Amino acid sequence: MTHAIQLHETGGPEVMKWEAVDVAAPGPGEALLRQTVVGLNYIDTYQRKGVYPIALPGSIGMEATGVVEAVGEGVTNVKPGDRVGYVMGPAGAYAERRTYPASRLIALPDDIADEAAAAMMLKGLTAAYLTQRTFPVQAGQTVLFHAAAGGVGLIICQWLNMMGATVIGTVSREEKAAVAKAHGCHHTINYSSENFADRVKEITNGAGVPVVYDGVGAATWEGSLKALSPFGYYVSFGAASGPVPPLPGTALAPKALYYTRPGLAPHTATPELMQGLAEPLFDAVRKGLKIEINQRFALRDAADAHRALEGRQTTGSTLLMID
Repeated sequence: MTHAIQLHETGGPEVMKWEAVDVAAPGPGEALLRQTVVGLNYIDTYQRKGVYPIALPGSIGMEATGVVEAVGEGVTNVKPGDRVGYVMGPAGAYAERRTYPASRLIALPDDIADEAAAAMMLKGLTAAYLTQRTFPVQAGQTVLFHAAAGGVGLIICQWLNMMGATVIGTVSREEKAAVAKAHGCHHTINYSSENFADRVKEITNGAGVPVVYDGVGAATWEGSLKALSPFGYYVSFGAASGPVPPLPGTALAPKALYYTRPGLAPHTATPELMQGLAEPLFDAVRKGLKIEINQRFALRDAADAHRALEGRQTTGSTLLMID
């Protein structure tokens, strides 16, 4: 019998229930997966709360690895026995087995383990599009990244360091500063107790930074604009503390700033786009980028994982393990 985390209503972590479910045979263009590891991401909490609606009853989750058990009509890119990973696409990763669009599956190289892949699909591909497409970082530039000790943060700080950039990272607690520094962050700022915009100006001798990558949102957007240099880019890619309010042009005009709200979905909308991000990510891992998995929970205990994530008690990546 297959089990999955099911929601019959939206709300707090308590709405997630471990239940037996039926899994249909794969239809045309689909693959049936026996999942091995599920990745935990902040988008999962938005789905649970109803911010990003899902069909109810149903499951949440956007990232996992597994083995193909069967394929439907017309599927040629994968076959039974293949190790694969996926990100985005239909919600429903919190399950032992599921069907999934075969065209969105990413073949896992032999040297990329399931746990590493599940921990970096969403976060690593996010780091890839942010640094290589949204604002391609160049060696010698100084970058501000919020929540540097988080899942995306620990990946992106290492990657930026490998690119030759100087990384300024904000953290919510002092103990997270050491974690960020150990992963390529040159300067850390506790945005809970320091004015990070002023500290950025001190670090850059008044110049500011050409780009701010902000996944925090409401608590950091205003200081982020102040920390930017003229013609700088404010890249808002998440809202862990709440959404950024609508920004009038007058907020950007004094320094001719650029404001963008990119997302992973359009960057992975086709197999070609997705593969174009996965290949440099896998290559960076081969060159020494470490995927830090600092928390593991049983999939059936996903509610506890959500409490830890929303309580800012996690660093790096968190995995939901399938027995």
